[in-house]
This record gives sequence, C-alpha cells and structure tokens, in this order.
Amino acid sequence: MSAYDLIIRNGTIVDGTGAKPFEGDVAVSKGRIAEVGGRISARGVEEIDARGLIVTPGFVDIHTHYDGQATWDNRLSPSSIHGVTTAVFGNCGIGFAPCRPDDHDRLISLMEGVEDIPHPVLQEGLKWNWESFGDFLNALEEIPHDIDFGAQLPHGALRVYVMGDRGAKQEPATDQDIFKMAALAREAMRDGALGFSTSRTLNHKTADGNNTPSYGAAEKELVGIAMGLKQAGLGVLQVVSDFPGGEREFGVLRRMVEASGRPLSVSVGQAHVAPESYKNILGWLKRANEDGLTMRAQVCGRPVGILLGLELTLNPFSGHPVYKEIADRPFTERLNALRDPAFQTRLLASEPNADHPFVKSVLRGFDYMYILTDPPNYEPDPSTSIGAQARAKGIAPERILLDIITGGDGKAQIYFCFVNYANGSLDPSYIMINDPNCVMGLSDGGAHVGTICDGSFPTSNLTHWTRDRTRGPKVPLEKMIAKQTRETALTVGLGDRGLLKRGYKADINVIDYDRLTLHLPKVQYDLPSGGRRLMQYADGYVATIVNGQPVYRGGQATGALPGRLVRGARDVEA
Repeated sequence: MSAYDLIIRNGTIVDGTGAKPFEGDVAVSKGRIAEVGGRISARGVEEIDARGLIVTPGFVDIHTHYDGQATWDNRLSPSSIHGVTTAVFGNCGIGFAPCRPDDHDRLISLMEGVEDIPHPVLQEGLKWNWESFGDFLNALEEIPHDIDFGAQLPHGALRVYVMGDRGAKQEPATDQDIFKMAALAREAMRDGALGFSTSRTLNHKTADGNNTPSYGAAEKELVGIAMGLKQAGLGVLQVVSDFPGGEREFGVLRRMVEASGRPLSVSVGQAHVAPESYKNILGWLKRANEDGLTMRAQVCGRPVGILLGLELTLNPFSGHPVYKEIADRPFTERLNALRDPAFQTRLLASEPNADHPFVKSVLRGFDYMYILTDPPNYEPDPSTSIGAQARAKGIAPERILLDIITGGDGKAQIYFCFVNYANGSLDPSYIMINDPNCVMGLSDGGAHVGTICDGSFPTSNLTHWTRDRTRGPKVPLEKMIAKQTRETALTVGLGDRGLLKRGYKADINVIDYDRLTLHLPKVQYDLPSGGRRLMQYADGYVATIVNGQPVYRGGQATGALPGRLVRGARDVEA
C-alpha cells in the first residue's frame, strides 16, 4: 500500500527559509507536507522524479488585482502559470465590495481607470451577487480555482458605500462616517478579509479622469479604519502613496500602525523624478521596525513599465491628432494606414496632445523606451533606448518608433520604463531586494490587461536575479525563493504556507531551473465580451502543486481545481 498521496524524489530542495539548497525527497499527504529531506522509502500514489530540478514552496503573490477575474474564471492566470499558488487581491484601495446596486458602474469605472480592465469586460463578467464584503467572499467561495487566494477590503469601495457621492468626490469624512467605516472594516476582517488597502497616489484615476475616492483621505479617517482592524484583532494594512511631503506622509502610515498594532506594507520603487527618494523611505522603515512596528516595503525586481504597441491600449502615437483619425479602425486597417507614406508624413509632423500628463510624458519619454525582445531583457543597456538610437543615427525618435511598429506583423512591443530605471540600471532594485524590510510584490496580476504584464514577476525574479544578470551583482537563489514564498506569506499573515516543512500546506513548485525561460507577452482575446489581455508564458515549470494536487504540468493545466478562498490569517506554525 502507498503511504503518501505524492512523493517528489531526488530534487534540489530550496525550502523557503533562505538556507542553502539540499538534495532530498518531499512527501505529501492530505494536502500537507508529511516529510522533507533524505531518501523516503515509502511509496506514493503519485510520484515525480525531480532529479536535476529544483523543488520550492509555491510562490505567494501579495499584490494582484483578480477581484473581477476570480468571480468568472477558474484560473487566476497569468499568476498561476508562473508558480504562484496563493494570490492576494483587493490592493490599492480598488475592488468591488461592499457595494450598493446603484454604485456598480461607479466601481467599474474606478477599476477601469486605475487597473486598465475595460468596462465591457467587467460589465459582462461581474455577477454582482453580493453587497457586503462578506457576501463577496461567499460568492468567491462558490467557484473552484486553480490556486488559493485571499481578498482585502478596498478603501475606495468602503468610502463610497458609507459616504455615497461625498466619498467619491474625496470630501472629508465626518466622525460618523469614520465610525461606520471602522465598523465595516471590523466586520470584514471577521468575515475573512486578509486586510484593508488604500491608495494615496495621483497616478490612480477613474475612467473619467477623477482621483480615486481614497485620495487625500485625512489621517483621522485612516487611523479610524485601522482601529476597526485592531478591534477585530485581525488583518494587515496595505498602502500605495506618492509620499507628498516625504516623512510627514510616512508619519501618517506609521501612526496607523502605532494606533492599531496591525502590520503595514507600502509600495516602494525608484521614482524617476526623484531617483534617490526611495532610500529615504527605506530609512524610515528601518527606524519604524527598530521601534517595534511591523512595516514593510513591497518592491519589484524589474522596471515597472508600460507596453506600447498597435494591438495594445497605447502606442507611441496614441496622443497624436493625426493618429486619432484612424484610432477606431480594425488592427489591419490601422497598420495599412500607418504604412502609407503620405499618412506617415502627416503623422510625423504632428505633436501629441494627450490630456493626461502621464500619457504625454510616456509618449515623449524616448530615453526610457526599448524594443522588447524574446526572451525579454528587463535590464536593457541605455545605449539601446529609442532616444539613444535616434541620436546615434541623427534621425527623429518618432521615425524609429514608426518603423518598429509597422514592421513585420505589426505586433512589436515597446517597453517604456517609468519606475526603477532612472539611471538605466536595476541597481536600485538590487538595494531594495536585499533590504530586510522589503518583500517582493507589485505584480498587479490580473490588471492593466492592455498595458502591463507583470504577473510574470516571480519567473523574471528567478531567471534575471539568480541566474542571468550580467550588469551587476546577483541574488542567491535561496534568498530569492524565500523573498517570494515565506516572507510574502508572513507579510499578509499566512503563516501556514511558504515553507517546505512538515505540517505546512503542500503548495510546491518543481522547476527546471536551467531551462526556465520567460517569453514575450502576447495578446489573447479570452476575457468576457471577447476582451483583450496580455499573457506571458514560460518554459521550465515542470509541476505546480496546490493543496497537494498538481494543477499544472509542463505549463499545461491538469484540470484539477483545488484552490480555495483563504479566510483570514493562519498560524505562523502550522
């Protein structure tokens, strides 16, 4: 008789603790890890030969936006095809619960504007069989998924639910408003929310161009809601901020933690307009943790970048009035028009007049634009930027861009780097990755479906930082694995996963590390209403196992759907 449900044999085990890899077997029984290390003599109902492969915990991605997709899709891809076995959504204060029936379109507009998920996709995909946050969790629980997931209470939805139009228009919350929001936050944590999230950045806009409901919320409101988590004795705090006022803004976040005693994480990257400011934030975090506060930075291992192309939301000429003459035409017609010499002459003579300042800066940021290759190079040499090429050739950068997007099949992608690449190097990311108060995050899996495909972060973190980097120091494999397994799990209170250790959840990756390769993102039309999204695939994932069941083998779905909603925190020791 077989003693175990599954045994992974002869692998190089990278267990999530940060310790050196070692050779051995891993046994699984009833969705839990039963034995790790050495030679296991018993047999398994199923066995995987991992000789020459690495065996790691499943990746825990704590910054995704599958709030909508999880309600209509069994698969939380692209994250699940990149070794992620637990995804956390409801980040950045954006989500769909709580919500009154009259506010459905309002929250759709918010998600469309901030996370680039088109209105028709959400309108068709969302069932809206919920009002409260607890109802939302119940609706999610009805659908089996490929991986586990947890949800956070979003400030934007909460504010609109309590304050209506006043909340949407960023009017100050009254004491009564704050009391109600705190009570709903307490209720949501008890119903199973992993935490509360808020956005304080001007980069986040509704589809109509308005600021998010939570932008500019007063400290009194934020601390009041955090106190709802304290009353529940549950939940984490997640924030994205521009840090206006520098340390004064950090002080607001610090006081949320001081008052509530709940852990907090905040998105941090190298801003191109202030390339050294991230170091100040790391210093403030260091002092906060030395003072006994649990505060972390969520960071990423490659530039945050927008993809530009004719098949995507934006292309290098989206803001040009001449291009707008053909913008609504089918792809083939637009490509043919752009190849017409007379049209090219008119187009190159025009200037972009995009209303959104960020879009205008993107369309003119030639020194941060690169051709995305296959496999992608996420630390390209600055001498290969579009701006550098134009100067070297003595021609206009727009001419080079036009030649690129009209070449071949017209589906070339331009990578515009706007965070973490101010000096044409990922050295700032290296500093952040190695900071003890930083964890890997910010993949935005499930969002920005026509502009960004960063759900592949876990794969590029492994390939680039631990194996392929040539332009600076690397990161030890065991450290990167710990950074996106155990450390991310603990950041959101999920202490039952992220380790290959007896008693822990059997969420496991078996990876052909030498063959692990990330491919160029591609467009597919498989969202509700035929909506478009970017997907990015990889070779080298031999098996991804969730709750003891292989859900992917060789990158292909097995049909198993053992993933479940994770309600609330889990014990640190399983």
